[in-house]
Amino acid sequence: MKIKADIPVIDILGHVVLWIILGVIILGIALFFFPYSFSKFIINRTSVVEIEKWVVRRLKCEIDLFANIGHVIILILITIVTLGLGNIFYFYRVWNYALNNTQVESTNTVPTETD
Repeated sequence: MKIKADIPVIDILGHVVLWIILGVIILGIALFFFPYSFSKFIINRTSVVEIEKWVVRRLKCEIDLFANIGHVIILILITIVTLGLGNIFYFYRVWNYALNNTQVESTNTVPTETD
């Protein structure tokens, strides 16, 4: 069994540009939501592959960006108190939260080379 992430460069570029534009338009407030979006972006493009059984199971992150307002308020307070240095540590907490709210979706078979 292995984990495989399928993230095209164009998707990454689009995601980054979107968040830069949102950050500029909303004067940086949107960037407090970025860690949650980043985690969800990566997890939703990741699969668990069981090579022996030719099975692929996709991961589905169930976090809602705006339902996390309590987490964002904590992040804002940490940013103010630590002058931004605490964000590095809080990023790990965001990943922990995202992974704890991730489900493994239904089974799909991996196509063989003859298909």
